[in-house]
Amino acid sequence: MKKKVSFLVFFLLWAERMKWDVPDIHIQACIWLESKGTLAVLRCFRGFGKSTILAVYNAWRYYKSDSFRILHQSESDKTAYKTSRDTQNVLRRHPLTRGMLPEGQGTVEQWWVTGAVEIDSRNASMYAKGILSNVTSARADECQNDDVEVPRNIVTPEAREKLRYRLGEQVHILVPGGSRLFIGTPHTHDSLYDEMEALGADCLTIRMFEREHRIDNATKAAYDLPFVPEYVFFGIGKKSRLMVKGKDYRLQGTRLVFASAPGGLVDCYAGCAWPERFDRDELEKRRRETRTINEFDSQYSLHSKPVHEIRLDPAKLIPYDVKPRIETANKETMLMLGKVRIVGAAARWDCALGKLDTDASAFSGVFTDARGQLYWQFAEGMTGDIDAQCQRVRALVIENFIPRVTVETNGIGGFVAAILRKHLAGQGIHGRVQSAVRCAVVEDFAVENKNKRILDAFEAPMSSGFLWAHVSVTEGPTWDQMKDFNPDLKKQPDDYLDSGAGAISETPIRIGRAADAGQASKILESAPRDNWRPNTGSYEVTLES
Repeated sequence: MKKKVSFLVFFLLWAERMKWDVPDIHIQACIWLESKGTLAVLRCFRGFGKSTILAVYNAWRYYKSDSFRILHQSESDKTAYKTSRDTQNVLRRHPLTRGMLPEGQGTVEQWWVTGAVEIDSRNASMYAKGILSNVTSARADECQNDDVEVPRNIVTPEAREKLRYRLGEQVHILVPGGSRLFIGTPHTHDSLYDEMEALGADCLTIRMFEREHRIDNATKAAYDLPFVPEYVFFGIGKKSRLMVKGKDYRLQGTRLVFASAPGGLVDCYAGCAWPERFDRDELEKRRRETRTINEFDSQYSLHSKPVHEIRLDPAKLIPYDVKPRIETANKETMLMLGKVRIVGAAARWDCALGKLDTDASAFSGVFTDARGQLYWQFAEGMTGDIDAQCQRVRALVIENFIPRVTVETNGIGGFVAAILRKHLAGQGIHGRVQSAVRCAVVEDFAVENKNKRILDAFEAPMSSGFLWAHVSVTEGPTWDQMKDFNPDLKKQPDDYLDSGAGAISETPIRIGRAADAGQASKILESAPRDNWRPNTGSYEVTLES
């Protein structure tokens, strides 16, 4: 039997026929594709030519074995058919595969190479379908996922879960010893490519630039960089530009010196992966046609980010891990959070039935100090029936010395406020008597656009570094809801954000009175929650790290 050539040789023969100039990164990808493991991820920047290489790779697979079966999936049937059609074209025209594709055998969706139908008439050599299409009955030696993660498939957590469910079918479609290949660019912060890598996938990542450094807001005239930049971009989108050395800036070793402080986003890059194709004019064009910096980061630097702008970046939350406590000093009762004196508090309950597959019943509490710093102390989901939820709200009110709870009366909230008042008054479940909690319950019917309400509450304190968050908040569902939040979507998981935004909007509550020494002990024994708020005064304090 004649020895078969490697994929690199097979590819170079095709490139010679097509009169392609082959860059080093394509040689790297070819070598990797032949030696990859049974679970593999190829991340490469937009414009790399990955689908073109994949079509040649598929033809080589059939050249190596006419019994090989491929399930090729992309984001839609139409896109999958493109690679299927391209594979057919290579088989017809490559000098090593002429005659392997019989005329009139199958369609672009599924077809057999010469001899394959006698081996397996039920499962085609190539079966091309969209990732959301039904492929349950298929069998394959390799399942390929070519750009299955695209904005329309991952815009919400539910969409991402549906995508992963469909991908899970491939585990059962593969024959023993079969392989799975993922090729594409990330489009979200919890990219499936990262998930595959965490499962131990063999990964090759080829970024547009080898080195990168970002200055979020270049307000100074000079910056020290970790490398000598070859490309310096200002801004993103229509007004962005590739800055000119000697005109806009000069270099002193790795020190970048501007003619004048740009006063905006500056990105520095070096080591372009394909400079022959992506010259300075092409790079500037692509930068200008990219709408958001997240999109540029994901599509060219291959960072796992959503392509839309992250309006609420949870990384801007300042974490802390202390609980509030009551102290008395100088005849005054104070609420302390670490070394910070709290002067105001608000809590909001965006209530729901607390059942699976429904909106979360989210309850948030926010403190504020005399300087206006905000401390998001808790963001907790209530579960169970309404009585059980009210009992949990009552416990959080007591634990955090909350003086007032606002209940959103949209939906079931219309009758929840009255039930919560009974629980706070000590009339618990089934008439069980409890001590009364001095906490007001305020009803609020939300009429303002929810997305606007969330942005108005969070953006200013987060951008100015005024919003702190307890670790229980940052480690809970809030983090992902912030990452996923898209103000253009009407329906998305945002219940924790909504309750937090409501609590932030209602702070500060700064009404209080001083207590003398005799009163202080009684307050601590009975109901300290309505006595900790000061009348006047300012306090210079810092929070424990």
